[in-house]
Amino acid sequence: MSQPEMMRGPTGGQISDSSRHQATSDFMRAQSPLANVVGFGHGVKWTDGRPTGEQAVVVFVTQKVPESMLPERDVVPQQMDDGTPTDVVAVGHVSAQRHQQQSGRRGVPAQEGSSYRGDGGVSEQLAQLSQPVLEELRELGSLDPQTLKRRMRPAPSGISVGNVRVTAGTLGSVVYDFLPGATTDPPGPGIGTPPAFYILSNNHVLADCNRAPQGSAIVQPGVFDGGQDPADRIATLDRFITIQFAPQIPLERQNNIVDVALGKVEFQDATREQYFSGAPRAWRRKSNVAVGDPVKKTGRTTNISFGRIIATDATIDVNYGTAGTARFKDQILTTNISAGGDSGSLVTSPDNVALGLLFAGSNVVTVVNHIENVRALLRVEIAEQLA
Repeated sequence: MSQPEMMRGPTGGQISDSSRHQATSDFMRAQSPLANVVGFGHGVKWTDGRPTGEQAVVVFVTQKVPESMLPERDVVPQQMDDGTPTDVVAVGHVSAQRHQQQSGRRGVPAQEGSSYRGDGGVSEQLAQLSQPVLEELRELGSLDPQTLKRRMRPAPSGISVGNVRVTAGTLGSVVYDFLPGATTDPPGPGIGTPPAFYILSNNHVLADCNRAPQGSAIVQPGVFDGGQDPADRIATLDRFITIQFAPQIPLERQNNIVDVALGKVEFQDATREQYFSGAPRAWRRKSNVAVGDPVKKTGRTTNISFGRIIATDATIDVNYGTAGTARFKDQILTTNISAGGDSGSLVTSPDNVALGLLFAGSNVVTVVNHIENVRALLRVEIAEQLA
């Protein structure tokens, strides 16, 4: 049996309520959390560096430490109280992934293809699984890295964008409001009134971690890539979902699910077409997103890249630098398909079904919001078809 087949979990796999409560209270407790633990999720058990296919609660740590060197209170049990086995995977330092002014700092992801050598086994296997899963498109990953950092009109999805207050991230897609009877066609005689159109990306890309005012300018390319206002203005900040940060709000009281924002854009200035990949043809409910599924994304920094889902229904703490730390629930974790500047990328299946919105990662994993949560909280549509 191949590794992807061994990895695949049942459709819609979730952690039981009892295991979730235990993991939160025991592994990520407010007072004295387990050493190095940054999250947990639904995944599969790994043995000798290979996925077994057995369902497990995967506990994410910055680095693995031999059990003999840990106090008993910091040792993850072999199984949860309900009998579900556990596994521990080193994921490095997880941070939000808009472009950083400096490189090489702790918590800033390396380029695609690198791996965090923390545990001598599972992390290396995860890095191998992040190689392209569509062999016929492998050569696209070696395109000029400047391709997606230049100005384009209409702007395709997957290219550099950002609020004038930030460096640069990625334009995820073009979306529109849920409006009864609305059409996605451009205005014209006899067509009717179209909905408002928006570019979709992360809060920390378009709204500067809650700090940018409504109506502030969004430029394409992002400021770091030479974008200037008003010459390169493509949109204005319309709305975003507020992110709760520690220390202002303690981690255990946070309820973050998405890192998303919308910029209002004129119909002719942006397109749903993903650079390299085409437009999303449908979207997938989170109950149908499974461990082992192949994924792809197009982003400002690493162009097109491919990987696999390694956990769903994940809770994970994300470092936002000066803004603070945010705990996110109900997330997808994939193998490493991103680097700083890829925040906001739309993550899809190989055949262009939208699965989620990329917003964070490390040298080992990428963290993705479920597209179903993005749609519901922003009240926007990304594709009319459900897959």
